[in-house]
Formats: sequence, C-alpha cells, structure tokens
Amino acid sequence: MNLSPRENWRIYLLIVLMLVSTVAVFVPLGGADTDGPTNLQYGLELSGGTRVRAPLVGMTAEVDTGNQNTRELAATVSNRLNVSRTDVNIRQVQNGQDTVEVFADADNGNVTQEEFAAALNAAGVEASTDDIRDGVTQQTRQTAVSVLSNKINSVGLSGGTVSTTTTPTGETFVLVEVPNANRSQVLDLITSRGRVELVAHFPQQRQNESDNGTRTVYRDVSLLTQEDFSTSNFQAQPADGGQPARVPVALKDEPARNFSNAMQTFGFTDEGISNCGYQPASGEDPDTFPGYCLYTVRDGEVVYGASMSPGLAETIRSGDFVKDPTFVITANNYSEAQQLAIDLQAGALPTTLDIQGEGTTYFLEASLANEFKLFSLITAIIAVFAVAGMVFLRYREPGVAAPMILTAGAEVFLLLGFASAVGLALDLSHIAGFIAVIGTGVDDLIIIADEILQSGEVNTSRVFESRFRKAFWVIGAAAATTIIAMSPLAVLSLGDLQGFAIVTIVGVLLGVLVTRPAYGDILRNLVLEDV
Repeated sequence: MNLSPRENWRIYLLIVLMLVSTVAVFVPLGGADTDGPTNLQYGLELSGGTRVRAPLVGMTAEVDTGNQNTRELAATVSNRLNVSRTDVNIRQVQNGQDTVEVFADADNGNVTQEEFAAALNAAGVEASTDDIRDGVTQQTRQTAVSVLSNKINSVGLSGGTVSTTTTPTGETFVLVEVPNANRSQVLDLITSRGRVELVAHFPQQRQNESDNGTRTVYRDVSLLTQEDFSTSNFQAQPADGGQPARVPVALKDEPARNFSNAMQTFGFTDEGISNCGYQPASGEDPDTFPGYCLYTVRDGEVVYGASMSPGLAETIRSGDFVKDPTFVITANNYSEAQQLAIDLQAGALPTTLDIQGEGTTYFLEASLANEFKLFSLITAIIAVFAVAGMVFLRYREPGVAAPMILTAGAEVFLLLGFASAVGLALDLSHIAGFIAVIGTGVDDLIIIADEILQSGEVNTSRVFESRFRKAFWVIGAAAATTIIAMSPLAVLSLGDLQGFAIVTIVGVLLGVLVTRPAYGDILRNLVLEDV
C-alpha cells in the first residue's frame, strides 16, 4: 500500500482531525464543565432539568417623539399610566422610528392600548392604537437574554442556556433551559426582575398651610441603581464581628459625587449618623418610619434599612469618599446578601416573563433522562450494526466494507469532537441527527464503491480518479441539496428541529470535505494494490 503523504494527504487529514476530536472529547480543558469521563455536555432530554418558554411582558409604540426630552416624556407617561418610571423605556433613533415601551402586568397595573395611546398624546406625542403592538423590541429581548444568562451563571447552574424562539405565527418567546435543576429553583431565579436600588429616607420640614407652622414629612429619594456600580464581581459576605450580612460595592465617578452630595445635603453625615433602626420584619411602614435610613430596595420592596456609619460619614465630609467610593450594601441575612449579589452581578431584567399567561414550563426527572441516554446509545449501536450488516451482505468483501464502516464511524466521532469543542448540549434531536449522518454517510460511500467497482476493472490510477470524480459529483449535489433543505431549520428558532438540522449540516460538510475523500484514497490503495 502506498502511504505517501503527498498522494494520501486526505487520509492524513482525517487522522489529524480524529486526534483533535480525541482531545476535544476526552482531554479535560479549562473551559469544560462536565462531570463524566468526557467533555460532552447534555441537554435537558439526556440529563434532566427545566425548560421555561414565555414572552416578555410589555407593549411597544412606534411613534415620532420629536425632540422631546426622554426623561420628561417617560415621567409623563408613567404618571398617566400609574406605573413605575422603570416600566417606561424610550429609544430615540435618528432617521428612523422611535419606540416607547411600557412594561406592565397584573402586578403593577394592566395597561390597555387605548390608555397607552392616550398617555402618549397627553405627553405631546401623536399616537393611536394602530401605532401600538403587544410585545417588546428586539433590543429589550437581547437585554433580557443577557441578564437571564448572567443570573444562571451566577448561581453556578452549568449548561444553562437562554435564547429567543419565534413561532410560525410570528410570536417571539424567551426560552430558558437549565439541566439538572428543578422547576421551582429555575422559576425563583428568573421570575423576579432583580432591580436593586439604594433609597435615602430622611425627614424634611414643610410649611403647614393651616397655621403657618411647620411639620415633619419623610422623603424617599432613589440614589443608586445597578448601573451606578463599577464593581465587576459582587461577593456576598456573611454576618460577623457585629457586622450584618453585606455586599461590598464600588461606585462610578459621577454617581459617587452625586451620592456624596446627597448624603451631605439630606443630613445623613450630621444628625443622620447611626439614626435608623428600621427592621423589615417589624411590619412598620418604611415610608413614615422616623429616622435617616438608607433602604436597600429590591423590586420595589424594602429588604433592609441601614444607618449611616460614623466612618463613612467622615470620609464623605472630608472628600475622601469620591477618591475611593467604596462601601457596603447590607442585608438581613447571608441568603439575602447572596441574592443581592446575584442581582447586582447579572443586572436587572427590563421586564418580567409572562409565565402565568402564555408561558409554559417543562421538567424532566434525571432518572428518566438517563434512560433516554441509555436508549439513545443502544439505538446508535443497533443502527451501526444494521448498516454494517447490509454493507457486508452487499459486497461480501471485508477489504471494501470494513473501511466503509470505519470511515462512517470516524465521521460520527468528528461530530462528537465538534460538539465538545463548541459546547453543544446534546439532546434527542442531536442524536437523531447523528443517526441520520450515519445513514447518509454510508449511502454516499456505497455510491463511491459502486461507481468504482461495478463499472469494470480498474487498471490505472487515472481510471480510478475518473470514476471517483463522477461519483463525487453525485455526492456533492446530494450534499448541497441537503444543506439547502436544512438551512431554514438551522437558522429559524424551531426548537428541536434546529438541533437536528445543525448536526445534519455539519455532518454533511465533514463528509464531503473530509471523510468521503479520505475513503476514496483508502479504496484507491486497496483496488490498485492488486493491479
């Protein structure tokens, strides 16, 4: 047999790629997060876990806002609709269509399209119900996907994925899949928006109109949100040494100056020092609680009331705080501090998922998933032996059939290497793609063998190459047809069909570019060796 690399470079290419796949599948790599003997990752159907599919709550108006100030416009719309300022989002674009989004559900007051249009008109923006549609913008969906992905990664749920999927009717859903996690764990993580604020609560003297005297009222001013922190890695710390559970944070330059000025203006660095005893569990109203409190607010609910410490007050008065703007956000216990750290790290969701309405949840037990994994392996083995048996029955020549089966097996192993390298979480749809690749791969190899062996004797290398090229044109045309047919399924978010299409397309490309040419070189050496 001729083993010249120049004439058999396709065989050597296949061997090199097999070695690369071996490294990708079996060698522990820094980015691999697997528990088994291989680097292969498994999706819900082969490992168990939870899948949640739900739309984002909101309505979008496509209008012309002109040159209006977005802050003032958002304030007017939110007041008219009686929703939070954070539930109104405005995007102004040049030479395009501006968008105004309202994120309102049953928890914060449902808003109709008529009410939305009326609020926009009251704010000086011409709008009608024809300009308003249910759903949010693509930018909001991208933000939600990024935040949810950060949340899943922050709690160490490996293999979790977040994406968007569009139905044939045009509805867009957010799809969350988390292997090895139960339904309640995932829902607790993704249903809250995770918006964290630091609110200053302090007394203020106001004129009493009835007797020209004064009375004390309490103001709440939002000072900081997630966007104001510069910390890149938030770590919760448990209570110790008299200190409550806490999360150390650092501020950006401008928010640090604003925070420092506000603390001095509102009196926190003088009479407000150590002047807050609010406890959320006490049932007292945080809006009227006497004292100077820095409220930690999560999704509109006060979770802790902290006092201004003497040390922090001194650094603010001296001006050292703006040079090193670090302090701590406190919580009642370590569990709450961990939740705050997760929310600060991941960011806040722009809106909530409509799980109770149009959303669906799916949970698969790990034990049942392991059965699927076992049955998938058995099915693949049966498919290989069935194909091998038919090949041997057809040719009755081990020298032709054995390389054919080995080449088809190499193609599957290359696919496994691809899955490991890109971190593809294998599901039943991918397994179906693997089985399809085995069938189409052997079919193409049979076309090569038939064209070369059934068309008369092969006396020279030129005759072999001529017949191989003829067979390869047929294979190439079939491969192109398959790729064209599968491309829409691979691009569109059609659930399991997408995974099947991706594996099939990659398998076809590996076959046409690597394994089919390599089998041609192997067959050439076997046929011409006897000449």
